[in-house]
Amino acid sequence: MAHADHHHDHGHDHGHGHGHGHAPADFGRAFAIGAGLNIAFVVVEASAGLITGSLALVADAGHNLSDVLGLLMAWGAAAMARQLPTARRSYGLRKGTILASLANAGLLLVAVGAIVWEAVRRFADPHPIQPGLVMIVALIGVAINTATAMMFTRGQHDLNVRGAFLHMAADAAVSLGVVLAALVIWFVPGWTWIDPAVSLAIAAVIIAGTWGLLRDSLDLALDAAPRGIDPDAVRRWLAERPGVTEVHDLHIWAMSTTETALTVHLTRPDNADADSFLHDTAHALAERFRIGHPTLQIETGAGGHACHLAPADVV
Repeated sequence: MAHADHHHDHGHDHGHGHGHGHAPADFGRAFAIGAGLNIAFVVVEASAGLITGSLALVADAGHNLSDVLGLLMAWGAAAMARQLPTARRSYGLRKGTILASLANAGLLLVAVGAIVWEAVRRFADPHPIQPGLVMIVALIGVAINTATAMMFTRGQHDLNVRGAFLHMAADAAVSLGVVLAALVIWFVPGWTWIDPAVSLAIAAVIIAGTWGLLRDSLDLALDAAPRGIDPDAVRRWLAERPGVTEVHDLHIWAMSTTETALTVHLTRPDNADADSFLHDTAHALAERFRIGHPTLQIETGAGGHACHLAPADVV
C-alpha cells in the first residue's frame, strides 16, 4: 500500500496505553438460559394451542421458535468472536457477529410476516378458543420472555445482545397481546376479531423496533462507519494532531458488533517522534472514539511523490 519512500506504521501499542475498544461480553450463560427456557415453552405453548384450538397460541409458539433460533445464532456468533485469528483469517471470526445480527433482524421480520399472515387469515375465518387456558399459557410466556429479556438489558452496544433483547421483548409483547385478546373474548365471546387485531398492532410495534437493528446490521455488513462514530469528527481530530499537515484515505469500519477498526494516511513532514506519536494517537482514538484497532500510515511528503490514494474518490 505504501510507496517506497513512505513510512508505514501501525498504531498498535501492546503496552498499557492501548485498548482494543469493547470486546464482546460473555453472554453465554444468558443465551443458554434464554434458549433453554424458550425451547421448553415452545413445546408447552404449541401443545396448549392444539388442545384449546387457539391458533393464536400456535402462531405465537412458531414466533417463539424463530426467536430461539435467533438466540442460538447470536450465541454462536459470540463464541465465534472469541476465536483466535489465523494466517488466512487475520481478524478471526469476528465478522460472524455482524452476519448473525443481520440474520437475526431478517428472522424477526419473517416472524412478523407470519403473524400478519395469520392475523389476516383469522379475520376471514374466526375460530372459537378456550380463553381461560389461553390466558394462563400466554401469561407464562410473558413471564419467561420478560425474564429472558432482562438478562440482555446491559451490553446494548453489541448488536447481537440488542437483537436478543428485541427478540425476547417482542415475544413478551406478543404473549401479552394474546392475554388481552383472550380476556376480551372471555367477557365478549362474539368479539373474536379482537385476537387478529391485537396481533396486527403487535406486528407494527415489532417492525418499528426491528427496523433500526436491520439498518445498523446492514451498514456494518457493508463496512460503513458504526453509528455513534462521526467520521468527519475523527478526520478533524486527526488533522489537529501535532505535525500533521494532511489526512487522507480514512476508513472506519466494524470488525465485529463491538470492535471498530480504522486505517488512515497522515502526512507528517517531521516525524522524528514516530513511536510516541503513534502510541498517543492510538490510545486517544480508543479513549475518545472507541476505535480500538487503528492502523496509521505516516507519509513525510519528501521527494514530491504524491500518494495515489489521496484523492477523495479513490478507495
